[in-house]
Amino acid sequence: MSDSRAYPILPGRRYPPGATVEETGVNFSVYSRHAVGAELLLYAGADSDKPFQVIRLDPELNHSFFSWHVLVVDLPPGTHYTWRMDGPHDPRGHGWCFDPGIELLDPWARAVNVSGWDRWRRQTEGVQPHDSPRAVVLADEYHWCGDTPIRVSSEQMIIYEMHVGGFTRHPSSGVQHPGTFSGLIEKVQYLQDLGVTHVELMPVMAFDEQDVPEAVWASGLRNYWGYSSFGFFSPHPGYCVTPEQGSHRREFRDMVRTLHQAGIGVILDVVFNHTCEGNGRGPTLSFKGFGNETFYCLDQLDKTIYLDFTGCGNTVSANHPFVARYILDCLEYWVREMHVDGFRFDLASAMARDANGHPMEHPPVLWGIELSDTLAASKIIAEAWDAAGLYQVGSFPGYRWMEWNGRYRDSIRRFVRGDTGMIPEVATRLAGSSDLYGANLRQPINSINFVTCHDGFTLWDLVSYHTKRNAANREGNRDGNNDNLSWNCGIEGETTDAEVLALRRRQAKNLLTLLFLSQGIPMLLAGDEVLRGQSGNNNAWCQDNALGWFDWSLVETNREHLRFVRGLIALRKRHPSLRRRRFLAGQSRNGADMADVTWHGTQVGTPPWDDPTAQTLSFTLAPVEADEPPLYIAINMAAAAQRFELPVLPGRVWYRALDTGGASPLDVTRPEDQIALEPGPLVLRSRSVIVIESRPERR
Repeated sequence: MSDSRAYPILPGRRYPPGATVEETGVNFSVYSRHAVGAELLLYAGADSDKPFQVIRLDPELNHSFFSWHVLVVDLPPGTHYTWRMDGPHDPRGHGWCFDPGIELLDPWARAVNVSGWDRWRRQTEGVQPHDSPRAVVLADEYHWCGDTPIRVSSEQMIIYEMHVGGFTRHPSSGVQHPGTFSGLIEKVQYLQDLGVTHVELMPVMAFDEQDVPEAVWASGLRNYWGYSSFGFFSPHPGYCVTPEQGSHRREFRDMVRTLHQAGIGVILDVVFNHTCEGNGRGPTLSFKGFGNETFYCLDQLDKTIYLDFTGCGNTVSANHPFVARYILDCLEYWVREMHVDGFRFDLASAMARDANGHPMEHPPVLWGIELSDTLAASKIIAEAWDAAGLYQVGSFPGYRWMEWNGRYRDSIRRFVRGDTGMIPEVATRLAGSSDLYGANLRQPINSINFVTCHDGFTLWDLVSYHTKRNAANREGNRDGNNDNLSWNCGIEGETTDAEVLALRRRQAKNLLTLLFLSQGIPMLLAGDEVLRGQSGNNNAWCQDNALGWFDWSLVETNREHLRFVRGLIALRKRHPSLRRRRFLAGQSRNGADMADVTWHGTQVGTPPWDDPTAQTLSFTLAPVEADEPPLYIAINMAAAAQRFELPVLPGRVWYRALDTGGASPLDVTRPEDQIALEPGPLVLRSRSVIVIESRPERR
């Protein structure tokens, strides 16, 4: 857009916040409680050298309560804008950081562009003219074609955690617009064929790619994962094809609508625990300049000190009444206007703290999210810990909050790598983690089970490395977890040893098999289905390159493993007994002939609960539906083969459905291709899992 004239203005109104297109023009409103003056700067485009109009707001006409507002008559959509706020500067005593020389991004911006933003120039040379990120005025015109958010009962969920940029940025992806929402659209059929019900997108709200340590930036790396938000209402411009045209919302909505058409829900990984503005040495982009003392947790004796419970320099004061409302408005916007199906909250325990950093028994923002009518059908998932030691797995405030179950991850990793004496712990995790979620009316669906996620080793690296290899991050290998509960199968890192490689593939299958056989909600890390590795890097947060990208050539290279994962997901989907809403308790339900679960060891009815050396476990699952066959699952994590006595079900025959010790295509078999087992004991090779189904005996 090009414009040189000055548009007339009217007083406008304080609600709604942000830029709202109306019949007579655009209403602008922004929060700033302690400001004494405000200016609105209007730009023709993302790359305009200077604003075409600067509007000085009148404190008498354009100021109501804590809001500054103005209506610009006939202003067209596509206009870019920033704010400048004037007010007291007393960072130590009151936390006020007003600076009328800094242009600020509207916290309610529906679209953000960063063409002129240079974080490192700002840090070394100071504020430059018109160097701030800019918001875009958007008109809300979109044809959803009847689309609504996906409604899938929680026990049916299978989550696929993925990075929008990294999913298609590799040259092997073959998409027209790599690394974008549009690129993901071209891969929806792949996701549908895999069988997942939801994608969990790593941060897609506008974030600062330049928010990295100096040594990292100097080496050409950037903030790739996106846990450095500043535009919470805007899709990330880096994932758009034409962000300079303000296409953010349309491109994101196109992706959501296409996923929904494939029956796949969209969960956003959101970062409300901190922002990219950092501590007192960080830049002022938005929140600091409008209401530093409102948005951040500050030391009460010296408010130049930002309380840091996130490891990222600051902590959002999420339970301040205004900030809590801001967060809730943002979430409801993404559900109402963008049709997303849920949220995963990064370091969610930081949101359970008050302004002084003390954990709250009933955090208003978390209860507001739980009880919101707009979010009532949305999935809400907590990473139930923060970076300052608050660990709430099993005790996160609220009832319907799901949690990333870190206890599950650690227990399954230890068991599969060969730790002994873990049978009671593993059985508890397989049965839904009732020790964590059985109290306070919670259910197995409160547990998000996973063995890998973006943070840590990939599945292939988990079975290939004992020690992290993070030198490429340029932080002296100090970053990332030092204890990964991994096992390299005898050789560290890459190898051509066929026996070791075969064992690694079997161990990878074991980890995923236990994941999908567990009560609760399984989450699969993107790329684990094709054994994607990161050369031992367990913290690829800054690796926007082949190390961090999904390599699509692996779909063919590791097609047998991909086939196994697809079959494993199909197995879970056809057995409601693996997707219960109630914990396995060893009791019959609804008049059934069998107990929901019967635990065994290598002998029927003798689980090794008290054996400190045990590495084997088996169990029988009763069907939930009339046409569902009972299941028998045997697990051998010992280094030698084991013989398992099969339970006898009168009038029924056992059929092998899955065997991680078998070669493809016998490792997972469709029901129509399964072969009946011969009578007698079942032999499991070392480090393997078998699943067999019982069917009526043919007469």
